[in-house]
Amino acid sequence: MAYRAEPPDGGWGWMVVLSAFFQSALVFGVLRSFGVFFVEFVAAFEEPAARVSWIASIGIAVQQFGSPVGSALSTKFGPRPAVMTGGILTALGMLLASFATSLTHLYLSIGLLSGSGWALTFTPTLACLSRYFSRRRSLAMGLALTGVGLSSFAFAPLFQWLLNHYAWRGALLLVSALSLHLVACGALLRPLSLAEDPVVGGPGAQITSLLRHGPFLRYTVALTLINTGYFIPYVHLVAHLRDLGWDPLPAAFLLSVAAISDLVGRVASGWLGDAVPGPVARLLMLWTTLTGVILALYPVADAPTGLVALTMAYGFTSGALTPVAFSVLPELVGTGKIYCGLGLVQMVESIGGLLGAPLSGYLRDVTGNYTASFVVAGAFLLAGSGVLITLPHFFCFSAPTSKPQDLVTEALDTKVPLPEEGLGED
Repeated sequence: MAYRAEPPDGGWGWMVVLSAFFQSALVFGVLRSFGVFFVEFVAAFEEPAARVSWIASIGIAVQQFGSPVGSALSTKFGPRPAVMTGGILTALGMLLASFATSLTHLYLSIGLLSGSGWALTFTPTLACLSRYFSRRRSLAMGLALTGVGLSSFAFAPLFQWLLNHYAWRGALLLVSALSLHLVACGALLRPLSLAEDPVVGGPGAQITSLLRHGPFLRYTVALTLINTGYFIPYVHLVAHLRDLGWDPLPAAFLLSVAAISDLVGRVASGWLGDAVPGPVARLLMLWTTLTGVILALYPVADAPTGLVALTMAYGFTSGALTPVAFSVLPELVGTGKIYCGLGLVQMVESIGGLLGAPLSGYLRDVTGNYTASFVVAGAFLLAGSGVLITLPHFFCFSAPTSKPQDLVTEALDTKVPLPEEGLGED
């Protein structure tokens, strides 16, 4: 383990960025492109859209709800073994899913097993990345998370091609082989010890402190609302286009259009997050509001030109909010508590990930179209934007520090002795 007084803002951190790039591609790139399988599962198992939607929702919810487990394992053993174990579980889940004979099998294999693997990979990797950067944290996050956009651009048509040539079972086998590369991503993670670490205490003390921290709790509520509507286009956009008479391949290609815009949005937002003075939460509120408005406008667009324009706009704004969403948390809780903080946020916002897609599918089954689904999804994001305004110093125009708002200054109620101090000293 390398020891540094403060984040190095470079060095091996760029290798961690590379690891996070491929890891985000193999986790959320696959999840975003999984809508291509949606229509195939509906036809293969003859089930309603609401029940099929639970496959992706369970996977997202398990990934987020299990994040504290990944955080705890990373705190005890380091992020490297946790992420490598997660890669094996993810590949195993996809492998078993190729033998499924019912939706229950897919719930258990993709939703539970692969979701558990994602929980052990995503949170520890981004938490490790946050500890390597301070001044350039938003840019590093933006570069790392561009893997989602690039992989979405490639995976959506690739998965559709695999479905056309190998059917859904063969396609899942190849997705399993692809997911095994998460093991190599984990091998690149090198733990970093910072001077702030002894001050913040152990996991139990950190969690207690976080649960009494008002801004952290409000931020968690905001991300939960955002998460409820965020994934709806990636689950149901292809099905919505099929309802409008689009062929499968062009519908899947439109997800690739969103992925290109997503890529540009992540890099631009990461650069702006470090360049614009003031709290990063203000940029997050801007991108979240724009994303909510765009989602609510989807039912209005019937012409292909309008749908393409909306999808490009959605890809940019939804991609732009992601790096700043992860950059806000270290400002609130500090790098010393980032593992526990990110784990708790991911666990609570799993409620939104669990309910969002099934609610959208239910509204589709009740109304016969996706109009209400997209409007409700946009409303959830707008509600999250309203909560973000309540964060401390939201309207401050001076450059924020990398310290949390009050957790570092107040630390913990009980000070933890530094290694060189005597056990009996305060």
